[in-house]
This record gives sequence, C-alpha cells and structure tokens, in this order.
Amino acid sequence: MVNAPLDGTQKVPRAAGFNCPSCGAGLPASSMGWAVSIACPSCGSILDALDPNLTILQQHAQRMRVASKIPLGTRGTWHGTQWEAIGIQEVTITVDATDYSWTEYVLFNPYRGFLYLSDYMGHWNVIEKLQVRPIVGSEGGRPIAVLEGRTFKHFQTASARTTFAAGEFPWEVRLGDTIDARDYVAPPFILSAEASEGETTWSLGTYTPSDAIAKAFGLPRSWPLASGVFANQPNPHTSRSGAVLKLCLALVAALVLMLVGNVALSGNGLAHQGSYQYRRAPNPDTEAAIVTDSFTLSGRPSNVQIAIEADLDNDWVFYSLALVNETTGDTRDATKQLSYYTGTDSDGRWTEGSRRGTVKLASVPAGTYFLRIGTEGGEPGKSVVNYQVQVRRDVPSYGFYFLAFGAIVIPAVFLFIPAASFEQRRWAESDHAPVASDDSEDDDE
Repeated sequence: MVNAPLDGTQKVPRAAGFNCPSCGAGLPASSMGWAVSIACPSCGSILDALDPNLTILQQHAQRMRVASKIPLGTRGTWHGTQWEAIGIQEVTITVDATDYSWTEYVLFNPYRGFLYLSDYMGHWNVIEKLQVRPIVGSEGGRPIAVLEGRTFKHFQTASARTTFAAGEFPWEVRLGDTIDARDYVAPPFILSAEASEGETTWSLGTYTPSDAIAKAFGLPRSWPLASGVFANQPNPHTSRSGAVLKLCLALVAALVLMLVGNVALSGNGLAHQGSYQYRRAPNPDTEAAIVTDSFTLSGRPSNVQIAIEADLDNDWVFYSLALVNETTGDTRDATKQLSYYTGTDSDGRWTEGSRRGTVKLASVPAGTYFLRIGTEGGEPGKSVVNYQVQVRRDVPSYGFYFLAFGAIVIPAVFLFIPAASFEQRRWAESDHAPVASDDSEDDDE
C-alpha cells in the first residue's frame, strides 16, 4: 500500500459511479485503479474492483448497520491535503466471550494514496501504513518493537475479524476475514502488525482528539465523549506530574544543600562529659541531686544538647536538669525519663524503652555554666544506677529537614496518584494486566 504523508495541497477529483451487479444500487468509484474491492453499502456484496464487470466476490444481504460518523463521500482537509472517505469497515475481536468492535475509515487522495482513521468508543487514531519494518525484540520479558529509535511496549495480541464493510478498499475485503493483530504502544503512538496468509503489514497510529477529526471534515461536534482509557491515549496527568517532579527535585536539592551547610557550620563541640551515680535513698520521696564541674559555652548563641546514658536493667529513672549560668544565675530547666525493660514471652525475647536519651535547649548564650542533675524514681530493690552525661554545644538539628522533606514529598506523591491510576487503567485492558491471586479452588464433583 502507498504511504500517505500528512502534508501537500492536492485535491481529490470527482469520479464517475457504477451500479452494483447484485442489487443495482449506485456505487461510488473514487479510487478506481487503486481499489482492490468494493463493498456495496446497500446489499453488502463484495465486488472485485480490478474486474471491469465488478465480479461479485462475496454476496451478503445486509443494510448499512454501522453508525458512520464520517459518511462515505465526505471530504475533509488533514494537514493541508484533501481526503475523501471511501470505505468503512467494522473490526471485531472477542475477549473472554465478549465482542469489542471499532470502526475504521479508508480515506483517499489520488496523489497521496490512502490514509486511515480508527474510532473506538470515541478514541480516534490517524493511521499510516509503514514502508519500514520495526525491530521486534523483548525487554524485561515483555515483547517490544523499536521504530526510529522509539520503543513500543507490547499491549495486546488478538484475532480480529471483519464484521462489516462498505465502500472501496485497497485490499480484498471479505466479511468474516480474520487477521492476527499485535499492538505495541508508546503514547500517543500505537504500532500495529496485522498478519494474514503469511504476510505482515505494519502501521503507525497517532492518537487524535475527536474535535480535530470533526473539524477536519466539517462535521457537527456532537459526538459522545470518549469512554475509558485507550491503549495509546496520552496520560493527561503526565505534564503536571513532570512539572511537579522537577519542582520537587529542585526543592529537595535546596534542602540537602541547607542540611550540608548546617552540618558544616555547626560546631558540635563537646563542652562537658562526666560519669555519675544515682544511689536511691531509703526514703523514696527524697530526691538525690549532684552538681557538675563548671564548663564553658563559647561562640554565638546556639543550642545545647544534654545526652544521658544509664545502665538500666528492668528499671527507670527520672532526671531533672538545670543548666545554670554561673555569672548571671540564669537557669534553663529540662526533664528526661529513661526506662529499659526486657524479658521473654511466647513470641520470644522483647525489649521496651531505651537506656539513652537527649534533651536540647535552644539559643543558649555564651558563658560559664554548670549542670544540676536531680534524680528520682526507680524499681524497688534496685539501689544504684550509673549514668554518663555529655553536654555538646551547637549540635546540628535534623528535625526541621525531615519535616520539610515530608512537606515537599507527601503532597507530590498525592499529585502522582492520578497519573499512576490512569496508567493502571490503561494496562488493565492489555495482555499484561496485573493478575489478582485467587485462592479459591473448584470442588471436584
């Protein structure tokens, strides 16, 4: 078949008509010399267009039962070339005992040859026959086809049959004829291979909005909206998702730079470290307290982190902490409770709590300080707890960055859900749809 470019300015000349030898109805002859067969719109007889006497190849009593959105003889301009609709064909496949049909239109220009349109439930494709055979292979266990550097993923293989035909066709069309069709998709394109009698024909379809088709042929734009998701329908959420992804990557990169800068500029200096012991008084209501040696906090006002680690074993201690400025007497108070329990049960060994904990005081001015540590609480029968205290100055803070990362990523994830849902609906109709596990088994009779 002749490849049909989508440019040029040649118009379609009018041609004389003929009469159907079966029913006598008038037949258009727009593509005589190009057509191989003609399907009479009135009676459905298939005629040999290569025979001057229009020999009947297949006689079939039918009426024009397919609702044609582009009636035979309709002319329109597509990409600067005038085309005439000369043939209508309904193609049907059967999947799980259910028939799925779509309509194909044959367009003709005597200078450009043939161009094809397909319509499935409002989803339109402009189709050109290919002169170059794609490279067929596999990727990740799935069949693919490569054409001009573009990779198409296998979508579906099915046996398609002609269930209606009217008008002129550049091949010998017969009702009931069956072909093996394989479709590969790379939205907005669909690559189709049709195999019959040892010959394979490849075509490339481009998903096209129905409004563009109606405008090209001057038809009323009252067609129903497209239903469902088609194999090569562009994902309408992809462009927004792509823009969001770029913005998220930029924000995350900026956040990482801020984190690196924060870590690099933080002093994280050790100001004090000491080991202490908590001896529980006979009276449990009596608080034991110690005062550390003095230590210096230098530099700009920044945070102070106090870390405590105790040798707890099925025990707990409550710490009252006071950071006191020796010069001014200003005091910063904080509390921390540590508990650590372990044991075994029917599920095995378990632990609860932690022997280590930290508290952080914000924006502490430089000066000489000491730490007052009050301790209380604990399990009866456990009299001594050893613990270590470490005071660090200007410790990097990570909490803000985790919150900021979540604030960036979580909304973006929700924006990607529509795009992912669209793709899931697309591939649910393919040969590669996710298979839901079914644990039920039929009982033997």
